[in-house]
Amino acid sequence: MRNGPAVRRRRLGEELRRLRQSSGLTSKETARLLGWHQSKVSRIETGVSGVKPGDLERLLDTFTVTDPQLRSLLATLAGAAEGGPRWWQAYGGVIPAQYRDFISLESQAVAARTLETSVVPGLLQTPGYARAVTRSALDGLPPESVDALVEVRLARQDVLHAARPLALHAVLDEAVLRREVGGRQVMREQLRGLRELADLAHVCLQVLPFTVGGYVGLTGPFVIFSFPNANDLDLVVLDHLTHSAYLERKEQLEAYRAAFRTMQAHALSPKDSLDLIAGISDGV
Repeated sequence: MRNGPAVRRRRLGEELRRLRQSSGLTSKETARLLGWHQSKVSRIETGVSGVKPGDLERLLDTFTVTDPQLRSLLATLAGAAEGGPRWWQAYGGVIPAQYRDFISLESQAVAARTLETSVVPGLLQTPGYARAVTRSALDGLPPESVDALVEVRLARQDVLHAARPLALHAVLDEAVLRREVGGRQVMREQLRGLRELADLAHVCLQVLPFTVGGYVGLTGPFVIFSFPNANDLDLVVLDHLTHSAYLERKEQLEAYRAAFRTMQAHALSPKDSLDLIAGISDGV
C-alpha cells in the first residue's frame, strides 16, 4: 500500500522498463544514448527516483513511443501534469495533493469500476447532493470552501461527457439509495439524476439489494482505474476519512477485480436496478 506519488513512480518505472525492453535496448545502452549513468535508468525503472518532464520526453523519444495518449498518461504518472494547464490547479489551496493525484488519474483513465456502500459516487452526484455530502463530511468548513469543493466535484464529472468518455460501472449498496442525504427534495433530484445518467451508453449502474445480505464489499468502498494503451497499469483506490490509499501489487489488483466480479453477479441487473431506483424515488 503506497501513497499517490509513490505508487505513480513505481507504475511509471514498470512501464518505462517494458517500453525499453520492447525497443530492444538494455539499460546500459539507454544510459549511453542519453548521456546518463546506468544507475539513473535503474533508479527510474525501480521507482526509487522520479523523472523530470524533460527526461521523460527524452526516454519516450529514445523508445520511439509515438502514441499521444500513452505519452500523456506517463506524463501524469510522472507528475508532469501538475505543471500543465489542468483545471484542478485553480483549487490548489482547497484540495490536498492526494485529491489532485486522484483527479489527474481519473482524467486519464478509460474505465472505472466502483463500489459505494454509503453515498452516491462523486461522478454521479447532483449539485444539491454534493453540497449536502460535503457539509456533512466536513462539518464546520467555511461556506466558501464548501462552494469550492462542490465546484471540484461537479467539474470532475466532465469525464463522463468528454469526446472519449470514461466508462463507469458503479455498484451501489441499496443503503445509498435510501439514505436521505440533504432531505427529501435533494434525494428525489439525486435519484432522478442517477436514472438520467444511466441512460448514457458508457455508464452502468447496478444495485446490491438488502436481500443479498452480507457481501465481500461490506468492508468499504473502492475504485479500480484502468488506463489506455498501457501494460496492466490498473490502480485500486481506497478512500478513508483523512486520506486515500493506493493498491497496485498484482495480487491486490486481482483480489479487488475478483471482488467486483462477485458483486456484479450478486447485484440486480442494470434494468432491475433502475426499476428499484424508480420505485424508491416514487416513495421519497
